[in-house]
Amino acid sequence: MKWIPYIILAAGLLLTLAVYIPGTNGGFIFDDYPNIVDNTGLHPKSVTVGSLVRASLSSPSSEFKRPLASLTFAANILATGVDAAPMKVTNIVIHLLNGLACFFLTRLLLSAAHSRARDPAPSNDGVVAALVTTAWLLLPINVTSVLYVVQRMESLANLFVFLALIGYVKARTAMRRNSWSDLAIAAAAITILPAIGLLAKETAVLVPLYALLIEWALLKGDSRALDGQPVFDRRVRNLFIVVLAVPFVLGSAWMAIKLSNPRAWASRDFTLGTRLLSECRIVIDYVVWTIFPRASDLSFYHDDFVISRGWLSPPTTLLGAAAIASLLALTVVLRNKRPLMALGLGLFFACHVLTATVVPLELIYEHRNYFSSYGLMLALIPSLAASGGTSRLVLARRTALGALVAYWALQTAMTASAWGSPLGLARELAERAPDSPRAQYELGRTYIILSHYDPHSPFTRLAYAPLERAMELPGSSILPEQALIFLNARMHVPLKDSWWESIVRKLKVRRPSVQDESSLGALSTCAIQDLCDLPKDRMVEAFSVALSHPNPTARLLAMYSDYAWGELGDLDLAYRTIEDATAAAPAEPAYIITRTRIAIQLGQLQDAEVQIQRLEDLNIGGSLSTDIGKLKKSLVSARKP
Repeated sequence: MKWIPYIILAAGLLLTLAVYIPGTNGGFIFDDYPNIVDNTGLHPKSVTVGSLVRASLSSPSSEFKRPLASLTFAANILATGVDAAPMKVTNIVIHLLNGLACFFLTRLLLSAAHSRARDPAPSNDGVVAALVTTAWLLLPINVTSVLYVVQRMESLANLFVFLALIGYVKARTAMRRNSWSDLAIAAAAITILPAIGLLAKETAVLVPLYALLIEWALLKGDSRALDGQPVFDRRVRNLFIVVLAVPFVLGSAWMAIKLSNPRAWASRDFTLGTRLLSECRIVIDYVVWTIFPRASDLSFYHDDFVISRGWLSPPTTLLGAAAIASLLALTVVLRNKRPLMALGLGLFFACHVLTATVVPLELIYEHRNYFSSYGLMLALIPSLAASGGTSRLVLARRTALGALVAYWALQTAMTASAWGSPLGLARELAERAPDSPRAQYELGRTYIILSHYDPHSPFTRLAYAPLERAMELPGSSILPEQALIFLNARMHVPLKDSWWESIVRKLKVRRPSVQDESSLGALSTCAIQDLCDLPKDRMVEAFSVALSHPNPTARLLAMYSDYAWGELGDLDLAYRTIEDATAAAPAEPAYIITRTRIAIQLGQLQDAEVQIQRLEDLNIGGSLSTDIGKLKKSLVSARKP
């Protein structure tokens, strides 16, 4: 009997492996390119301290750089090159490790719940923990956290989240009134391990909040007195003042300063208010997508989402807010009678504190539910697996459980299979999200890649329709226009004026988005590398319109500087623009390097010296030593008569 939980767990792990393996044959997608494929800093040619530090600090996805995740990508590249398949296999291994950690955490939580109720732990706790784990491993909403290579950041961070909570619950349930060692272990678990997780992604910072919810629902801040009875322990309260309350106040102050900067919202098409309104609908969508997902729900691209402009615009905004309030109230009501369900719901909402509130991130991503979906499984599965009640009720619950797990496994298998082919995935996602500009763009882009820019390839003809459809969809970026221009320019086919006019029109009516900036950067690079013969007046007009909005981003300024230098040959314009870029992003070495190179060419040697010193200050672990050496050599040459 004692081996049954491990047999179920092993079966769940093997089934998960079987379901996901077909997805490893596919390629990279979307943010994999800027973060991994095109991120040359992540491609070390040898194992040196400098190259590894440079790789660890190369991520463009966060100002915190997420060095641990970046190092694992660099390790993959050193071992097998820039190949998606081994990276996806690594992601699957991390997912399975998270499954093991999920099992042990769930078993500890079940035991703590029964201990608090002064009931002996039922013999099926291990079975229930294995079922929770299997269900979580197979959830369709977690596919992107596994097969979307760059989201190793999410799954790796959550490995340390699970380990931290295991350590915390283990230490706290063993803690005695006069024991300091267990308290020290508990404190270390929710500080040191999350600190390591933070090196993969910032979501690990929520561990103390998760631990507080475990205290609230299960442990109640008690420790054991000498007679074995639970007694409230003020040390636990003081611990959370130190590890949660104080950091929360400091973090909130820091965030308030960040959000007060107009640049924080510069590339978004929503404000703080419309973001919060929209998340009322999105968070409830996440609940539905986790438990009762349809293929069209999990479409990967959600840029066709209609932003909420008011409580009744659309009306589901108010309904979403009411649903959230009801679920939060239910969480409080269930605390004493159904503590595990209360904890699960609490963990779900806590997980979205970072991504569904004030931080100006994109509105929707499925991978944000990697840990929150565990909370929903903790709330749902133990109730369905319970043995209490009439035999008919037990049968009904377990039939529902079996049907849900089978449905999740089937949905995940079908989606993972689509991920196994770049063209198959592009077609599948375009079908799931016919009104998503990104989905239609990616289908057209995939056709372009397969065409190899051959005018006679059958894929070339197929590329135009989805790109032109994407171009016309509401809210679309200039990515489709960029792809059409890129394709025709590479094939030396005439460019349509309507494509350029569409770019200018879109850039005039709204601030450039990240995708708009990427599009201009791609066209600029193609022209500089003499791969595309693009009309300079059209490019200058597009950049000028994009930069006409207040507070342009450092990235956009740096792109225009590169174009002015490499294509227009206008060093003065390039220098002025890169000055603005380094002022907007003073800690970005790439912009400082460009400014230094242009300064040397213009004879601005004093400024070049200042910029080299700035690079010296940013030269962590020798990551910039090679660049600094080259710049110093150029500076010496420039000083020679």
